[in-house]
Amino acid sequence: MIMHPSGSGFIKAAMVSLAFGSLAPAALAETTVTAVMHAPLRALDPVISTAYILRNYGYMVYDTLLARDSEGNPMPQMADWTVSDDGMVYTFTLRDGLLWHDGTPVTAEDCVTSVTRWSKYDKTGQIMTSLMSDMSVVDDKTFTMTFSEPTAIVLTALSKPSGLPPFMFPKDVADRPDGDPITTAIGSGPFKFVMEEYKPGVSATFVKNEDYVPLDTPSNGLAGGKVVMVDKVVWTSMPDPMTAVNALMSDEIDFIEQLPHDLLPLVDGNPDFTVATYEKQGSQNLVRMNFTLPPFDNPEMRRAVMLALGQQPVLDAQVGAGSQFGKACPAIFGCASPYASDYRADEILESHPEEAKKILEAEGYDGTPILLMHATDLAMLAAHGPVIAQQLRDAGFEVDMVSMDWASLSARRASKAPIDEGGWNIFSTYNVLPDVGDPIGFVGVAAGGDDAWFGWPDVPEIEAARATLARTSDLDEVKALAAELDKLAKDNSTMYPMGEFYSVAVSAANVHMGVDAEAPVFWNVTKED
Repeated sequence: MIMHPSGSGFIKAAMVSLAFGSLAPAALAETTVTAVMHAPLRALDPVISTAYILRNYGYMVYDTLLARDSEGNPMPQMADWTVSDDGMVYTFTLRDGLLWHDGTPVTAEDCVTSVTRWSKYDKTGQIMTSLMSDMSVVDDKTFTMTFSEPTAIVLTALSKPSGLPPFMFPKDVADRPDGDPITTAIGSGPFKFVMEEYKPGVSATFVKNEDYVPLDTPSNGLAGGKVVMVDKVVWTSMPDPMTAVNALMSDEIDFIEQLPHDLLPLVDGNPDFTVATYEKQGSQNLVRMNFTLPPFDNPEMRRAVMLALGQQPVLDAQVGAGSQFGKACPAIFGCASPYASDYRADEILESHPEEAKKILEAEGYDGTPILLMHATDLAMLAAHGPVIAQQLRDAGFEVDMVSMDWASLSARRASKAPIDEGGWNIFSTYNVLPDVGDPIGFVGVAAGGDDAWFGWPDVPEIEAARATLARTSDLDEVKALAAELDKLAKDNSTMYPMGEFYSVAVSAANVHMGVDAEAPVFWNVTKED
């Protein structure tokens, strides 16, 4: 968690780090935390979509084999592991007390099936399985992964904290055809989902899983004991941010995950509220183009977009001009990462509309509108569309900006259909910096064609570099490969970074968010009377 200066002084940041077993009796009273999350929950499968609301949902209901602590180290969560002397065989043993929400025990077969399904969708998982020769059940609590060569990627993959974390499911849930979404909610995590109270896009209710056995170690990042100290968590949707602030002030809700920065003065400095930013939930804006449709099947037209766009106007609209919550950054993997690069920084940071116009003329652009998808119901995305559309128009593009809610955008971006049949040309989004800073797993870089993230770039050189990266642990070689990936991503326009920002979370002063991690989670949260 980090603190920022604001117009009224320093932003307050509150965090309670409690070891398992040290709870005061008052924390066990009947309590409900009501939260407005950054997006409404409209689906229940946290594996086949990178939408962060599904990741957040996954951490409520499901659990992972491994988890990363605050320093980024893989730690046991559902399972411990050993590695053979040759570094090619990993043996995982489930810990005692793991039960699905229906009361049946978690088995190794459940986990093997879950890893198999997850690795089809996740970019790190795909690389991991390309090196794996076998995954086998040994007994009810033990399974092995065997690799064709020594590798540490399995620990990186199975502790992945964001994007698509490798959540575990019962075998009969995970064993389903590709693309068939999960619609049930039987996990083994610290909360149970109340299906009969679920109203897609409106509200979602979670209750404490009384049968969950936390690790007997202190909570540390996403690792350690997941101790639930409230009885119920309700996610409620309030698309209008001012309505959410009014509800917080009138004690109708307890927590707002992402407060628009222009509303910060309403709560900053008020002792009734705690305002915080979370360093690991800092994010990178990005623009993504569809490589499968004109005009962006033409690399020169993609380069024209890079020249058309500039970061600062987007950041100014998003977090406010001169705000300490946003900064321009040309690095594909983030400016705070060890892989930061300023390659082509001028073209990435600043808008060059006249240079873009020259490319459009040389390529014979005929004025066909490009379809820009614009999400309106996410506070941190709503400002993107109009600014990006105007920058593209200034560079000579005709732009059809189609506004929709985030759920509709998430569905439409999966379509490869022509524009008049529901396809698209360009959209913007953001990814948390821990996802961005992973050269192997970052979806904005992976370029495996049909297996790539929405936009489907096909750049064999990128895939070869990612595969080589998975095989090395030499720090100098890792940095060199990351620099090459940054260059290849920019040269091939797999995505364009559009600056970095920190969201602002606000809670009632009697609610203490207990974990500073890559995702907002509700274990180790307390609410005082």
